[in-house]
Amino acid sequence: MSFRVALRPARAQALKATSLRVAGVQSRFLETSAAASELIGTLPEKGDEEFKVKLSNDTFHSYRCDPPSLEVSTTKDKMIELYSQMTLMRRMEQACDALYKAKMIRGFCHLAIGQEAVAVGMESAINGDDRVITSYRCHPFAVLRGGTVKGVIAELLGREDGMSKGKGGSMHIFTPSFFGGNGIVGAQVPVGAGIAFAQKYLGNKTVTFAMYGDGASNQGQVFEAYNMAKLWNLPCVFVCENNKYGMGTSAERSSQNTSFFTRGDQIPGIQANGMDVLSVHQACKFAKEWTTSGKGPLVLEFVTYRYGGHSMSDPGTTYRTRDEIQRMRSTQDAINGIKIYLNNWGILNDKETKNIDKAAKAEVEQAVTEAKESKPPGLEKFWEDVYFKGTEPPFMRGRTQDEIKYF
Repeated sequence: MSFRVALRPARAQALKATSLRVAGVQSRFLETSAAASELIGTLPEKGDEEFKVKLSNDTFHSYRCDPPSLEVSTTKDKMIELYSQMTLMRRMEQACDALYKAKMIRGFCHLAIGQEAVAVGMESAINGDDRVITSYRCHPFAVLRGGTVKGVIAELLGREDGMSKGKGGSMHIFTPSFFGGNGIVGAQVPVGAGIAFAQKYLGNKTVTFAMYGDGASNQGQVFEAYNMAKLWNLPCVFVCENNKYGMGTSAERSSQNTSFFTRGDQIPGIQANGMDVLSVHQACKFAKEWTTSGKGPLVLEFVTYRYGGHSMSDPGTTYRTRDEIQRMRSTQDAINGIKIYLNNWGILNDKETKNIDKAAKAEVEQAVTEAKESKPPGLEKFWEDVYFKGTEPPFMRGRTQDEIKYF
């Protein structure tokens, strides 16, 4: 056997429920279905009246802490909102995919098709005073954190109406409560710890969700951020979006411990089903309550899946089979999962869910039209936003010594 063959592990099975073999963690399987929850009792008539849902017994794994409750409180209105947001996010990403293939979007572009439950479920459990920072797969978070579909698409097209005025692109989109969109692998994690430090320093009862992928999980700066957060008891939730592949490398090939929620050493952790939006909501609600109550940081791992490649330049089929991707789409799709809940529990019928999908498609098409009509930023605009507004120096140098801009 050659050295190369000897090092080659068995092919990873995407989102296949696996038993844990980590000290201190009960060995059992993690539920990864998008529709394994059950309605408790009868559905109320009013849209804003709460009812209970029971998550699958294997929805969560925990490390050094008790798992979240399996009973989730929600309403018919909230369920419809979750479905609407997830549908809109997918339509937006599909539009970005089409625009990239039409060569209207250039450069790097990482889409979150398949992972919508993570962004939407998280946003449903926090508020505008909480903070989120993530890597480059950031478009849904940017919209949900106060941006717009038009703002995201215009930014990717490099137009003035973009959320970063057409100067940031896919990986650099921000809002007052969303700190990006960051292009350097893992670099956003210590920044997230710093944001959480500011929250604690100011005495705010808020939390920062510092997100990264399984591909960034072995970065040294991630562990340095863990250490500081635990030392200072910061209200930071370190969120690993484990979509099973870091670029074109499966987690099993790159990491000796793929139970990423156990990697915080003294920091407790939760592993959750990232394909069921109700599971994501409950995990994020638990994480916020944990950190804001003074218990310190938490590591939260969502087991999820992306349908496309790592980026638009990656076909996504050289390191996994087309059958694997199709199986995920047909059996564990996050949007189909919540649609099953809506239909089976009598919240919406097929016609009503189709109307929501049509509305999302129309909204995205309108956003694309308006984004295309926006102009690219002029050369003068590139002197702006180098410094925070109001802190600019008297002048700035340009590309050459004699190219100077005076303010």
